[in-house]
Amino acid sequence: TRGPLVRRRELRARAAAALAEVGRPDVPLDVAAGRLSVAEQQLVEIARSVAVGSRVLVLDEPTSSLAQQDVQRLFALIRRLRAQGQAIIYISHFLEEVKELGDRFTVLRDGLVSGGGAVADVAPADIAAMMVGRQVDDLYPRSPRTPGETVLEVRHLAGAAKPVDASLTLRRGEVVGVAGIVGAGRTELIRAVMGLDPVVGGELRVAALGGWQNPAIRWRQGVGLVSEDRKREGLALELSIAENITLPRLERLGPGRLVLPAAQQRAARGLIDRLGIKCRSPRDPVAALSGGNQQKVALARLLHAGCDVLLLDEPTRGIDVAAKAHIYRLIAHLAAGDAAAGRPPCAVLMISSYLPELLGVCDRIAVMYRGRLGPAAPVEQLDEHRIMLAATGAA
Repeated sequence: TRGPLVRRRELRARAAAALAEVGRPDVPLDVAAGRLSVAEQQLVEIARSVAVGSRVLVLDEPTSSLAQQDVQRLFALIRRLRAQGQAIIYISHFLEEVKELGDRFTVLRDGLVSGGGAVADVAPADIAAMMVGRQVDDLYPRSPRTPGETVLEVRHLAGAAKPVDASLTLRRGEVVGVAGIVGAGRTELIRAVMGLDPVVGGELRVAALGGWQNPAIRWRQGVGLVSEDRKREGLALELSIAENITLPRLERLGPGRLVLPAAQQRAARGLIDRLGIKCRSPRDPVAALSGGNQQKVALARLLHAGCDVLLLDEPTRGIDVAAKAHIYRLIAHLAAGDAAAGRPPCAVLMISSYLPELLGVCDRIAVMYRGRLGPAAPVEQLDEHRIMLAATGAA
């Protein structure tokens, strides 16, 4: 500033230089931040700390929304800043990132330090054990499941912008993953299936019913969505935990169109206990929960609605290892079904940018590149290298 005036030319020059420093000079300077993608917003936050010349930089889950190319640019920037003498605190649930970047580590569990030391002296599995409180060799459980009837069929589906061409079948009793870099069209695909985005071409069939439908009809058909953006789309933050869980099906909670608070809280309490949601009461505001517990509330909503086709968009983004392990077990349990309880197997379509997660949880994986979805292959035929080649157009 010069007196009360902002020197706009210098402001723009510094902003442009900071964005170039984080490897994204293409991010427009005049666009409102709220209109940027989640990944671009995250990079703008990082660029801001560079622009002000921070001596201590705290990065809280900085790669949770970034494509692999942006992750590598960020890592290069972190190494440059460290070499320049800057102190960096790097908070992450991705243990391979801690191993790659860190000199020392500290583990927090339930608000207390549960371990720490030199990164070079510890294995990722040991760090995970400190985070969870037990060994996590079975982080990705494999339930015994046999694929059954087809419940979702997509043929050459096209949206207004994306997807360009997507074909996929999803059967009861299986977990199918969709991989791809940020912007490939994965979220647009799952939104089109849910009826949130328009379909302009191709075929879409849920069970025996064909055609595009709105989200309310999809819920009644047993299709439920967990959004990648739980704060803006996935949850009603101003409502309570009980209200969020029961929103899709209120008709069972009172006579006529009435909702009895006691019945609503009783229904929510059963799912809170089942999913291990840490709260004092179902009446607590969902905004007060941690990210992992908020994500469990989003999943509990699907269970309350009785969904058997689950559309999960980045279901473990930004949550700790213990919450991830709980969600992985839940997905495996739902896909296997429970014959004793009379609950048939669910079908799960899962989007994730974390390849070890897809390879550990899914039965088949399809890769999307620039709006086009490739064929789904059994996980036994895939590895991270092959998936990345397809996701970047190199294969």
